[in-house]
Amino acid sequence: MDKMIEADGNVENVRVFELAAELFGVLSTPMRLRILSALCDKEKSVSQLLQEIDTTQPNLSQHLNLLYRAGVLAKRKEGTQVIYRVQSERAVTLCRTVCTQIAIEMDEPSSVPASQRLSPRISA
Repeated sequence: MDKMIEADGNVENVRVFELAAELFGVLSTPMRLRILSALCDKEKSVSQLLQEIDTTQPNLSQHLNLLYRAGVLAKRKEGTQVIYRVQSERAVTLCRTVCTQIAIEMDEPSSVPASQRLSPRISA
């Protein structure tokens, strides 16, 4: 098993950090977060997503494919349409929690102490 000993003596599984970094990498673009937001309540076709998200079809398809390959989204064919849905509810919950917190910090910066902010760039 791939393990590392940290300076304080704790043993951590390196694979945990690798997988977490991989997930954060998949979720690291605004476009992918918008796609997850659009799909969090119901499945949609690529054309339906294009009506909601201002981008090109090739760009959208590239992001959808990456989210699908990472296991965040699932897809199925319906005639000539590809329909996408959320596969990982936990990933959506993570994104929703982070985005909601940042929205609160933007709307009411003085209500969140600097030490409790997710986004240190937002100031009161």
